[in-house]
Amino acid sequence: MAHLARSTEPARGDKPDEFPGRRVHRHRLSKRKKGSFWREVPILVLTALLLTFLIQTFIARVYVIPSASMEPTLHGCPGCTNDRVLVDKLTYRFRDPAPGDVVVFRGTDSWASEFTSQRSDNILINGLQQAGALVGLAPPDERDFVKRVIAVGGQTVQCCDKQNRVTVNGSPLTEPYAMFIGHEPQEEFGPVTVPHGNLWLMGDNRDNSADSRRHVADQLSGTQPVSNVIGKARVIVLPLSRWQGISDPDPQQIKTLGASRSSGSSLPSGLPLAAGLVLCWPVSRGGRWLQERVVARRRG
Repeated sequence: MAHLARSTEPARGDKPDEFPGRRVHRHRLSKRKKGSFWREVPILVLTALLLTFLIQTFIARVYVIPSASMEPTLHGCPGCTNDRVLVDKLTYRFRDPAPGDVVVFRGTDSWASEFTSQRSDNILINGLQQAGALVGLAPPDERDFVKRVIAVGGQTVQCCDKQNRVTVNGSPLTEPYAMFIGHEPQEEFGPVTVPHGNLWLMGDNRDNSADSRRHVADQLSGTQPVSNVIGKARVIVLPLSRWQGISDPDPQQIKTLGASRSSGSSLPSGLPLAAGLVLCWPVSRGGRWLQERVVARRRG
């Protein structure tokens, strides 16, 4: 009698495991990919922090306007929604500040702060506040000021003429941005000849600004070195209801209200823009590469 051979084929409905070794390999590979992704997270975070640091240091930074010294151009007051402005750090690598520019600068020792920054004594909270100041979520350092350039090195500034106007080299200024709360004449000063390499700076709110006028007795006659300038205030970015460019009419020239000065040469103004575009390309490519890596890891 012939013996019936036992069939090695699986019964109908069963799913054979033809390659058990491959399944184990895929499982191990999946675990390895997940582990690799979590190991890359710190690298992604450090890369983002490094890019943020480089941008804030060399290209642009957001600052909070903490006081009312630049009203009505820039809003700032205790307890209100202060303006956040984007400060361009590239422009003055190619040219010096000019009359009419609104600049952020580090004040010398004689300049007392116009506000008190409420920084915590707790190391952790203080560190978070410092980080928030970098992106405009907290007030800046008390030594940082924002004012408008009125006169530059070699020019003589004085106040006031018979029409209550500031003069530079004897010529009255046209200042459509200036605000006067009362009807009293402007504070008299000068004449002061600005040393070469320095700036005479004043707030737009002439009745409420501790600017160069209040420091004429110091070693620099109230002026500030160009080297102390951090950058040029370009745009109000927050609150959104006030999103707008910051006007910079040259007060030493007769211009209409709100008109922006055009540079005498296209080279200085064009170079910062070109440099910004060049720097944006690798940052954009790097961000796209990081995004693709994250998506690939998640799919894996």
